[in-house]
Amino acid sequence: MNTFNMIYDVVKKIPKGKVATYGQVAALAGNRRWARVVGYALHANPDPENIPCYRVVTKDGKPSNAFVFGGINEQIKLLEKDGIEFKDGVVDMEKYQWDTPMI
Repeated sequence: MNTFNMIYDVVKKIPKGKVATYGQVAALAGNRRWARVVGYALHANPDPENIPCYRVVTKDGKPSNAFVFGGINEQIKLLEKDGIEFKDGVVDMEKYQWDTPMI
């Protein structure tokens, strides 16, 4: 399985109402150092309907300035539709970060 597919498999598991960080997805995909690769993979997402790349944010809870599927405002809109609230433009990571066993 190639790296991007490993990343997509992790992103597909992020539950509605939760977010994950680039580093978190990288670690779960097999290599903590792949955070930048996660960004590349999400930018090339072949199936946005089934791979919810909008649920990946920075470690500080910031949405991506480079969100490819409609820009930062679209990412915020999709996260809010999932029930995620923003405070001063960022996600409350204590409340909304996906709780995963490997991190």
